[in-house]
Amino acid sequence: MRIGIIGAGAIGCVVGGMLTKAGRDVTLIDQWPEHVEAMRGQGLQLSGTCGEHRIPVKAIHLHELQSVTQPFDAVFISVKSYDTEWATALALGYLAKPDGVVVDFQNGINDERVAAVAGRDRTLGCVITIGAGLYDAGHAMRTDTQSIGFKIGELDGKDTERARKIAAVMNDVAGAKVTTNLFGERWSKLTVNCMANPIAGLSGLGSAEVRSVPGPARVAIQVAAEAITVGRACGFEVEPIYGIDTQRFVDAAAGRGTDQLLADMAAGAKGLAGGRPSMLQDVMRGRRTEIDYLNGYVVEQGRKVGVKTPFNEKIVQLVHQHGVGTLKPSPQNLEPLTQMLPR
Repeated sequence: MRIGIIGAGAIGCVVGGMLTKAGRDVTLIDQWPEHVEAMRGQGLQLSGTCGEHRIPVKAIHLHELQSVTQPFDAVFISVKSYDTEWATALALGYLAKPDGVVVDFQNGINDERVAAVAGRDRTLGCVITIGAGLYDAGHAMRTDTQSIGFKIGELDGKDTERARKIAAVMNDVAGAKVTTNLFGERWSKLTVNCMANPIAGLSGLGSAEVRSVPGPARVAIQVAAEAITVGRACGFEVEPIYGIDTQRFVDAAAGRGTDQLLADMAAGAKGLAGGRPSMLQDVMRGRRTEIDYLNGYVVEQGRKVGVKTPFNEKIVQLVHQHGVGTLKPSPQNLEPLTQMLPR
């Protein structure tokens, strides 16, 4: 199987590097020139919980994709949510026919956007539960200890041979399985992203701290409860969050079992020390964030189904009021949210 990964960010590099190490035919395609040149010159350096490796990878600049003459059997769309459509359209020109598949390999719920460009018959979803960081050109780090890292699913919920083939490939990186509840898994991951990403981006706290420091963790519970309620109202069975039953977040937001949930969240955060959610990485680099495709998506869908989402709305407002490249992470940025917490 020839695999192209459009977007060699943190996740794209961990996946592409480990697949290459396992003998897979993978091409990393990215728009950061220094990053591509570093991978070409010294190989891709991987570290963290995936082990220490320096792997000779195939890495090309975005404009060099036109030189690819042998089509890919699968292209992973691993760019930011706001780049979904153009990246998918680009992938189609280099996808094998008729059986090549585009895999939505992103945060957020973009499967239908990918399918609108590629067609539902050529689209697969992949929910990613591993964590990773890309802090220097040519060097990615895995930051989690999850046993299951990938959940592959068809948009219609069927268990298919092509989904199983992609899952088998992903087992070379971390445990992978086929899900028949893709969108329930998507809403679970979306909830996690809505909890961790903006709180980290605003405050500067890392992956472990947003789940274990009491004030931010209480805000995260409120954010989660809103997202879970919206997902359910949209008709999806939202899968557990951090391995915790979703109803516990809804109950805790209403003041039932909050302390025990906080303790369980903190206990589960111990394996995340040193990790930075992707939005904090974006803020530190002065880049545009995915806030509109995470918490903003929850707000948008909440309005459609009549569910109020005050914490998610406030988070979107706080991120937007700083603008692109001007947000300076500080715990003080969370004060408007902590003031909204039930007393």
